Amino acid sequence: MQDILDKNKNTILLGMGTNKGNRMANLASAVRGMSPKVIVSAVSSVYRTPPWGYTDQPDFLNIVLAARTHLEPEELLDYVKNREQQVGRTASFRWGPREIDIDILDFGGQQFHSDRLSLPHPHLHERAFVLVPLAEIAPDWHHPVLGQTAQELLAEINTSQIEKLNRSLEMTRPTGLTIKGHEFEWGSQTYLMGILNITPDSFSGDGLRQGSEAVEAALKQAQQYVKAGAHILDVGGESTRPGSAPVGAEEEIGRVIPVVEALAAENDLPISIDTYKADVAAVALDAGADLINDVWGLKADPEMAVLAAERGVPVVLMHNRSTPKSAEVQARLGGRYTGMDYTDLIGDTKRELLQSVDIAREAGIPDAHIILDTGIGFGKTVPQNLELLNRTNEFLDLGFPILIGSSRKSFIGYTLDLPPDQRVEGTAATVAIAIARGADIVRVHDVEYMARVAKMTDAIVRPGRE
Repeated sequence: MQDILDKNKNTILLGMGTNKGNRMANLASAVRGMSPKVIVSAVSSVYRTPPWGYTDQPDFLNIVLAARTHLEPEELLDYVKNREQQVGRTASFRWGPREIDIDILDFGGQQFHSDRLSLPHPHLHERAFVLVPLAEIAPDWHHPVLGQTAQELLAEINTSQIEKLNRSLEMTRPTGLTIKGHEFEWGSQTYLMGILNITPDSFSGDGLRQGSEAVEAALKQAQQYVKAGAHILDVGGESTRPGSAPVGAEEEIGRVIPVVEALAAENDLPISIDTYKADVAAVALDAGADLINDVWGLKADPEMAVLAAERGVPVVLMHNRSTPKSAEVQARLGGRYTGMDYTDLIGDTKRELLQSVDIAREAGIPDAHIILDTGIGFGKTVPQNLELLNRTNEFLDLGFPILIGSSRKSFIGYTLDLPPDQRVEGTAATVAIAIARGADIVRVHDVEYMARVAKMTDAIVRPGRE
């Protein structure tokens, strides 16, 4: 987690504690309430700790979180105090029971002192209930005065009374989303997004662009998807395979709009428009699309975030470092990326996804409308894609539902030495792993087969589901 702390001078650490009322709900509410001016990057596990100072009161639940902000230190102090009031904190005596207490532990490694605030927190190094969760998410964080890491400070104090709870703050994630009357309850099951490529050059060989027959072909495939158990239909008119040529907005609109209109007229499943162009998305929403799937995470077109906010539609924000110069294409196996430089694959990807979240929030898109896609296949080498998929669970602490799109992609082909039309088993393995690691949505071509994989994997990893 060190990358969370050293990439921006306005990275901060906050400590939260509660011992009054519904303690887990208080913590969850406080974390959710940090947005929009404080963007949470990581949240520790929840720890039960004995009271500090005044001992004749219930045990506390404590967490530490890492975040980013554009606020100055005293502005941040006012902001977190306001959040305490929103959670329901009432007046109490010093060290007495409280619904929530939010302390600024560190502000970008700065030393700051005023009548109201001292940074780093003057008692941080003495308190086990702070150092234990802090060392969990940022063990290499250096105290700007003492010069010791969180792990080193922790080794010097007694932690015997600190208990890590099995219960986590998963409730900080949006619990669900309603799209076109369909309920998506995150964590209850895996949802399937069926791919409809209205292109002549799809990397996977499934492009439906056949002149006047495109609409008929798309409707037929959509009917098969619905019968097989798809939950969302994803319509795209531009190939995003490595080495593909860009398509203009006018041509893309000509490809996708007749299909979106026909799908909206004939079925009630939510329709996603797979585009990074606001002009295309706007026309598609008018035609009946219900959400936007942006492979550039709102970074390619500054109008996309504004559009999504104005229309009140959900957005899928994908991580993407694709560059044509890094693409290598083989006729049988397709394109792959080589020489992609990540300082920390997971840390860099998380940080760049949060940049997309910032754009969304600043435009007024609510957190409940944000879905994150780690960008399998987009600007990652074959080994990086394999690692990214296997570590899907490390993106759960960002606080958003996760979509994984691994279907038929070239990292499967290069691993198995198979062309796109022979990657069903490889895709099944990636889908199963993604679900086991916590993915909420899988974007797939072979819906019938992957629905079975998802159902079986859910039965294993979500045994309480009816």
